[in-house]
Amino acid sequence: MPAQTTSDTGSILKPWIIDTTLRDGEQAPGVVFNPHEKTRIAELLAEAGVDEIEIGYPAISEAERKVIREIAALNLPVRLTAWSRANMNDIELAAKSGTGAVHISFPISQLYMELMKKEYDWVQEQLHAMISKARGLFDFVSVGGQDATRADLSLLQRFMSDAEAAGAERLRIADTVGISTPGTVMALGAALREHSALPLEFHAHNDLGMATANAFTALEAGFEAVSVSVTGLGERAGNAALEELAMALALSGRFESRLDTAMLSTLCDTVALAAGRAIQDQKPVVGRSAFQHESGIHCAALLQDPLSYQPFLPSQVGRGDFEMVIGKHSGTAAIMEHFRRKGIEMSRDEARALLELIRNHADRLKRSLRTDEIDAIREGTLIKQA
Repeated sequence: MPAQTTSDTGSILKPWIIDTTLRDGEQAPGVVFNPHEKTRIAELLAEAGVDEIEIGYPAISEAERKVIREIAALNLPVRLTAWSRANMNDIELAAKSGTGAVHISFPISQLYMELMKKEYDWVQEQLHAMISKARGLFDFVSVGGQDATRADLSLLQRFMSDAEAAGAERLRIADTVGISTPGTVMALGAALREHSALPLEFHAHNDLGMATANAFTALEAGFEAVSVSVTGLGERAGNAALEELAMALALSGRFESRLDTAMLSTLCDTVALAAGRAIQDQKPVVGRSAFQHESGIHCAALLQDPLSYQPFLPSQVGRGDFEMVIGKHSGTAAIMEHFRRKGIEMSRDEARALLELIRNHADRLKRSLRTDEIDAIREGTLIKQA
């Protein structure tokens, strides 16, 4: 993993993007990807330019290892990483899956160590034993601290030092229950970066609705890598969303990634279909409502400059043109444009008269109007005027 430059010098940062849709994403309750779906998603992720795919958890079953081996055989231009518990058997099974990298997850908060009936001395001992074992089987070894954001900072720094001494090549800080905020992430990044130069990854969960913001902040705070999932798919409220982070990075002017944002819609649609979870209309970046507009003021401005009320063009994420919705809040510009696209020229006075009827109808129906309803209202208006 290349070193990340620092924003202090004004240099462009080059973050390492790890997608965990096929591991953490599939852990969302009720979600199961079949082998064809897993392969297709992996292919699209590689084509979209992610740097690393956390491809799955080999210890689940031989069927899981088989599909991982099949994907590995494709030789996609991306690092494939198998996930493992802090367990020698898990590491050996991961080695049979054909990936070039492994991630080993350790309990690090006091709560998680108590749940496993372990003390930190055990963590320290196993770090050395398992990393030593893994380095003989894989080209790249990362380790992670489960529930790291609820761990004592001094213990987390000790874990970082021990992981580095044992030969780990990256340390994952997992916000396992999504309690972080951008401010706490910034402070944590500073404290860890001062302690060691070991590359850091932030793994965000969305329980408080801040996963993407926390992932973005982590990169600003000195973390070299972040893990994300397509549509934010994952346990409970999900993870940081790949598509949201991708656009945040693209618009920031401070980051340079390999991500092809024009592929985001295809990628999100594919994952949503495979997961059986429809993309909500108001989903940032790829939701239908992200490019729908009803306000008269907004539509009038958008017709002059599509960026007036949109942070980016729909085409930048693989969507079509923005959509003007006709309803209670519409203005004359949207009405005139609606009919102009149908080959009907309309004066502003005509549009104003029609708009009053449209607003009344939308009020009664408690929704925006369909094209056929708008056309019917116009035809009725013309009959009255005749």
